[in-house]
Amino acid sequence: MKGTLLVKNVKHLVTCDGDDRLLEGVDVLIRDGVIAGIGREEETAGDVIDASDMVMYPGLINTHHHLYQTFSRNLPQVQNMELFPWLKTLYEIWKHVDGDVVYYSALTGMGELLKTGCTTCLDHHYVFPGQAGNGLLDAQFGAADALGIRFHATRGSMDLSVKDGGLPPDSVVQTVDEILRDSERAVEKFHDKGRYSMHQVALAPCSPFSVTGRLLKESAELARKLGVRLHTHLAETKDEERFTLEHFGMRPLEYMESLGWIGEDVWYAHGIHFTENELRRLAETGTGVAHCPISNMKLSSGVALVPRMLELGVPLGLAVDGSASNDGSNLLEEMRVAYLLHRLQWSRQAPSAYDILKIATRGSARILGRDDLGQIAVGMAADFFLVDMNRMELTGAQFDPKSMLCTVGLKGSVDYTVVNGEVVVREGRLVRVDEERTVEKANSVVAEYISR
Repeated sequence: MKGTLLVKNVKHLVTCDGDDRLLEGVDVLIRDGVIAGIGREEETAGDVIDASDMVMYPGLINTHHHLYQTFSRNLPQVQNMELFPWLKTLYEIWKHVDGDVVYYSALTGMGELLKTGCTTCLDHHYVFPGQAGNGLLDAQFGAADALGIRFHATRGSMDLSVKDGGLPPDSVVQTVDEILRDSERAVEKFHDKGRYSMHQVALAPCSPFSVTGRLLKESAELARKLGVRLHTHLAETKDEERFTLEHFGMRPLEYMESLGWIGEDVWYAHGIHFTENELRRLAETGTGVAHCPISNMKLSSGVALVPRMLELGVPLGLAVDGSASNDGSNLLEEMRVAYLLHRLQWSRQAPSAYDILKIATRGSARILGRDDLGQIAVGMAADFFLVDMNRMELTGAQFDPKSMLCTVGLKGSVDYTVVNGEVVVREGRLVRVDEERTVEKANSVVAEYISR
């Protein structure tokens, strides 16, 4: 039973609602995982949080990740590489992924996300070595449930190996029939399309340079038959652009659109190298983009045209991308870097600090197809986090709570994270798992994995 939770006397409530309201000194009542009241609430609750010195924000929503990469970050041999050589080098490690690697990388990666205010995580898992079996998505959902985070999995895929002109080794690609069969199984087993659902699934062939046109086309057809969304990497690098022009005679977006990959049920990760006409096409079709600034900077991929996307109305969310190109799972850090990167690049045309917060909440909810997440309002899912202003590192930062997370930033864990009405981070610590034991076990799995 979820029961009731009462957050009393919230000092500043940043709603990110349609009116961009900032509320002061209010109570927030949560009943059965849903926000039931905002104002002065007299109802007795099973759990009460005194938020007299705290700011409340909507839970952050991560729209693109590769959790398995948590176990291959900070490796010295790849630190100065760009995307294509970086991938080819790391595939020689990733081809050894198994159920333990996926479970513990998901547990630690999503644990970090929860501790830094993220309440919904979308993961793009596309590495399925033959020896690992068909339980890798099951392991991810198991980790999400252990932590209490809202989880969207994608059934990623690759069918174009090195011998056929792609980048991945033969051992991690599958046939189109295998992929489609397991995609349907994953949707049937895990996808809950209901309001406030904790589990959803999308279909996500990896990229134009690691999958065939047949897989892209048939995945789109299957996704629409099953009523789920479509996701892939696109317009991330100039190398990708050269690849599609050389192999298909089309730029990346034109190629994807020729295979049915455009519309309100589609979102792309990165979207750095779109032209003006392509941005207009995304806007008019409602096709979304997951912005991954830290990964894009580390791999020297480029700077996405975020101010123009916002001006045109391209659906836009925020994401940390894989932990091997980030190298972390912290959306608070992603927000601050996004704000500073675009200030540097665009000056007065850059999105404001509050704009970045809205991209990470309402914007991210939109590209995941969720109208029940991303803001604090009656009837919305009770996903939010709290930050105590009485910290030394926030001294003097109280003048603009809507901007604080991007201008000043938060160097550490939030105080509380609530998902689906349940406190899953309390006083900066995960509630459902033993952090020390989890880290100890995860590090032993990492050591064995890398030694392979």
